[in-house]
Amino acid sequence: MKNSFEIDPFTSRAKRLFDIVFATILLLSGALVFPFISIAIKLNSTGPVFYQQLRVGRTCPNYTRLFKMIKFRTMNNDAEAKTGAVLAKDNDPRITSVGRCLRKTRLDELPQLINVLKGEMSLIGPRPERPAFYKSYESDIPFFTERTFGVSPGITGFAQVKQGYDSSIEDVRNKVGYDHSYALALSKPSTWLKMDLYIILATIAVIFKCKGQ
Repeated sequence: MKNSFEIDPFTSRAKRLFDIVFATILLLSGALVFPFISIAIKLNSTGPVFYQQLRVGRTCPNYTRLFKMIKFRTMNNDAEAKTGAVLAKDNDPRITSVGRCLRKTRLDELPQLINVLKGEMSLIGPRPERPAFYKSYESDIPFFTERTFGVSPGITGFAQVKQGYDSSIEDVRNKVGYDHSYALALSKPSTWLKMDLYIILATIAVIFKCKGQ
């Protein structure tokens, strides 16, 4: 497998430094609200506060990295015990009332800052997919696997702010173009900075307008 672009070495190092510095700042700041979110989740439903889910990370020439993504639990405990892996949808009955609020404000994503510090994710990048969906997407969507070739998945990203959560394979198909556009922006420091600034501002707008799903 070969990527159709080259990530600028300086951009790659600067992006990682950006991730470490700002993930640390955000995690320390977010720690102030972690107890309140945890209490709300426990009072609203039974089950753990945090939820770990296996995701597909950066794709390399000889292997694809897997990691456990950490989130605040937004669904009923064992929500997929009977159905298996399925995409979330509008007004999904599996989502708790507190979980719905966390998703709209994207606060459920805060624990993923730990994944960023571990080098498993970036603050900005393609959304990491679940292995259960990965194989079908790989066969049904052209250039799907290339979207994370040499690029770490992100908490937020160009596709996420442009489209939001996936509720169908068509949503995923539309996101691939955005993911490749982001990867191309990493070819030069100037285009990377411009793209990341746009995504950061768009993400802030999503949070304050409660437009998450």
